[in-house]
Amino acid sequence: MIYLVRHGEAAASWGAHPDPGLSEKGQAQAEAVADTLMDLGAKALISSPMQRCRETAAPFARRLGQGVAIEPAVSEIITPEGIDDRVTWLRELMARDWPDDMSSWRQNALATIAGLPDGTVVFSHFVAINAIVGLVEKTPRVLVFKPDHCSVTKLERDADGTLKIVRLGGDATTRIL
Repeated sequence: MIYLVRHGEAAASWGAHPDPGLSEKGQAQAEAVADTLMDLGAKALISSPMQRCRETAAPFARRLGQGVAIEPAVSEIITPEGIDDRVTWLRELMARDWPDDMSSWRQNALATIAGLPDGTVVFSHFVAINAIVGLVEKTPRVLVFKPDHCSVTKLERDADGTLKIVRLGGDATTRIL
C-alpha cells in the first residue's frame, strides 16, 4: 500500500503566499493523520519540498524516528512562465483536461510513486494528488476529486506491479484564492 496525504491546512492561501507553513488547525490535522498512519502500519515517508508538506510530515516522521525525505517530483504544480495571476490560471486549469505541456510533470510524479516500497506515505498537494490519481484511473481530467486536508488516498499494486486506487481520501470544499 502507498498512501498519498494532502498537506494540512495552510496558514495562507495559494494565491497569497508561494510557500506557507501550516495554520494551527493544520498542525492539529498533521498530528491526527500521523496517528492514523501509524495505525495503518505505514513505515516510511517522502514529502514535497514545500513547507506545508514538510510540516505535515514532521509528526509522522517523529513517530517513526526518521527524518523527512524530500522528493521534488511530488511537489505542487509549477506555474508556467509568464503567468502573472496564478489563481486564475489554476482555476481555469482545474476546469479542463490536462494540457500536453504538463505530461512530463505528471508522468514523473507517477513514476516516483510507482517506485516506492509498500508502506510509504507521500505528503503532497491537491493538484499533484489529482495528477497521480488521474493517471492511475486513466482519465484526462485535471480535477478527479477534492482531497481534504490531511486526507489519505490509498493505492496498491496489482500482481503485475500496476498501481490501482483502493480508496480516495475524503472530499473537501477547497477554494483556490
